[in-house]
Amino acid sequence: MAEDRMADIFAAVRLGGERPAAARRALLTLWQELDNGGDPLQRCVIAHHLADLQDTAAQSLRWDQRALGAVFGPGVPLDEGMRGFLPALYLNLADSHRRIGEFELARMQLTIARGHLEVLAADAYGALIRTRLDRVEAALTSGTTDRLPADLLGRRC
Repeated sequence: MAEDRMADIFAAVRLGGERPAAARRALLTLWQELDNGGDPLQRCVIAHHLADLQDTAAQSLRWDQRALGAVFGPGVPLDEGMRGFLPALYLNLADSHRRIGEFELARMQLTIARGHLEVLAADAYGALIRTRLDRVEAALTSGTTDRLPADLLGRRC
């Protein structure tokens, strides 16, 4: 059942590139099916990807917060799999805070993200997260609240 649910989640995520509205609907349906008692990893993945599909930075921030909340929920063991999400989750929080003009909160989230980088392998994904951290930091330094181009921060971390 859990494997089937993850397959459904990833099928919905794949829709996001071509049909974002359909992906958003599918992920929201899965989120509602899980309710508050669902598997923390599933809740994290759904919220993480729903954040990417929102129209406003404020909406993205709420979903980014839900994704992190799934990781740190009551009684949720912070295993290696969940720890591996932390740099991307904090990166996305930083970017959402930056986009709504909360620069100090964004800097704090970037610092936390950098503090979790040791969990990332020296592979393409690790390089992607590190590059995106640098790009969000550069946007912060310039004081912009603009959405970064998808090729720079396609947020699907």
